[in-house]
Amino acid sequence: MADIVTKATRESFGEALCELAKDNENIVVLDADLAGATKTSIFKKEFPERFFDCGIAEGNMICVSAGLASCGKIPVAASFAMFATGRAYEQIRNSVGYPHLNVKIAGSHAGISTGEDGATHQCLEDVALMRTIPGMTVLCPADHWEMKAAAKAAIEHVGPVYIRLGRLAIDSFNDPETYEFELGKGITLQEGNDITVVATGLVVNECRKACLKLKEEGYSVRLINIHTIKPIDRELIIKAAKETGKIITVEEHNVIGGLGDAVLEVTSEECPVKVRKVGVYDRYGYSGPAWELLEKFGLTETGIADVIREELQK
Repeated sequence: MADIVTKATRESFGEALCELAKDNENIVVLDADLAGATKTSIFKKEFPERFFDCGIAEGNMICVSAGLASCGKIPVAASFAMFATGRAYEQIRNSVGYPHLNVKIAGSHAGISTGEDGATHQCLEDVALMRTIPGMTVLCPADHWEMKAAAKAAIEHVGPVYIRLGRLAIDSFNDPETYEFELGKGITLQEGNDITVVATGLVVNECRKACLKLKEEGYSVRLINIHTIKPIDRELIIKAAKETGKIITVEEHNVIGGLGDAVLEVTSEECPVKVRKVGVYDRYGYSGPAWELLEKFGLTETGIADVIREELQK
């Protein structure tokens, strides 16, 4: 097992872009006056002639990205998730999604782990918004190594991609020597027969720790990491539903329109089972230290273990 890397996925993404750009001169990066925060500043330092600061004008940034894509470039448009997907939704829909252009949208500072920036910046709706765009691929990597692999896959994929980046530094759990990433394919991190936990992003590692704890208590919990929320791995979810009979979804997102609903869409059509959604229940976040907020919303190891245990004991 490789050494644990403690790093925010926004920084991992910035590093990955630089590595990929060395071999692909078509990669260009655009930012909305937040390069230091989104970590596209790493790319800017290495390739200043391929970096464009569009100012606080996210809609314009997306339209410029669309124009660059139509000329054969691979533009990566970055900003806070709230602004990249919220302010620029119409431009993403009509200028990127409708013509199916090869634009990659990076939404940083997603979820309540944005912390002290507060509710206005804690985007809990981005996955829901991007899932509604026809042809849009939606990625939510869980750690440093997965983010690097996802960035490479996003660049190689021809078509629009939304990739969710986190602000909070988190521990890696994947081993780069054995890890394999494939768009649209989930990863079973732990086998189990009593119940299935399906998670995405930052909370995957918290789920992993919770499942290991429950294993010591004698419970058999299956854990699936869904790094690609759209297109979702229907086959893996159906298999888990049939074999365990109950699913819990965990996400750092509003429970409306996110991973939980994506899983429900699959199970309701193919294998109806009980699905309990763990996430933010139709409310805004608020300012506070990131880990304290995650604990408050039940998205740390202890809170997740409590929910799993509760469902297993019913």
